[in-house]
Amino acid sequence: MESMETLMASLDSHSSTSSAASDAARLVEVQSWLSSLFDQVNRQVPDLTLTRASIKHLHSLASLSQSRSRAAAIVAPDLRQKAAEYRAEAARIREILSSAGLGREHLSPSAMSSAQAVAEVANLVGIRDTETSSFVVANADLVLRKTEVAEKRINVQRESKMLLEYTRKAITKLAELKKLLSKFENEAALHEEQMYRWQKNLAMLDEKERQYNSQLGNYKQALLNRAGYTSDINHGVLMQMAEDKKDYEKKTKPILDTLRSYQDLPPDKTLAALAIEDKKRQYAAAEKYLEDVLGLCLNAPPL
Repeated sequence: MESMETLMASLDSHSSTSSAASDAARLVEVQSWLSSLFDQVNRQVPDLTLTRASIKHLHSLASLSQSRSRAAAIVAPDLRQKAAEYRAEAARIREILSSAGLGREHLSPSAMSSAQAVAEVANLVGIRDTETSSFVVANADLVLRKTEVAEKRINVQRESKMLLEYTRKAITKLAELKKLLSKFENEAALHEEQMYRWQKNLAMLDEKERQYNSQLGNYKQALLNRAGYTSDINHGVLMQMAEDKKDYEKKTKPILDTLRSYQDLPPDKTLAALAIEDKKRQYAAAEKYLEDVLGLCLNAPPL
């Protein structure tokens, strides 16, 4: 009891006000419940080292026990009353049977055995009397239960067959896997030498790779120092520049053709006007020559 008071003091000093109050209330309920239980058997409550988790667990047990005790206290009087009524009914029936000469002392051993068997069957099938109708109803119930059990048994047998088939397939697969494992284990020794050679070759290839990478770095540095090569100048970049050049040529070709048509003109405006007048005179002379030729052709005598 002192340890409980010590625990209560520690909870009050180290927990918050609300948490401490809740824990203290639970501890009081647990103490009361334990005291009532041990008082019923005339024993003292032993010293317990309680923690917050144990107090919470004991409090839940106390709440459950108290609720069940209240439920039992409510149901117990009704059960006692029913038991008293059953005893009174049994005494009345015993008195009637005795007055009719059918008491236990008046029955033969075989009759007693038969009556006992009927009572046991009635208790077994769960009926309250030995009427024929009650036995018929109980028998019908047993038949229904038997049918349900038979259906469940069929389902269980079907599932058992399926599981057995799956088990057989699994056993067959396991045997095949064991054979493969044995085969691989036997072949492992044969491939170890080849794997060893591959490992040596891989080590050599790793060394060659490091050597080639070093040489490639040196070549790149030498190319950069001699020709000004950078990583931006590569085959892909050059190909893209060639494609761009072709596009520019396609776009500028009509412009260049137009410019070439103006290359025959003099650069001066006056000279250009004189060249135009010269072309006009040449054109007029050509027209006059053409007219003279046509006139001669028209005026010539026929042959």
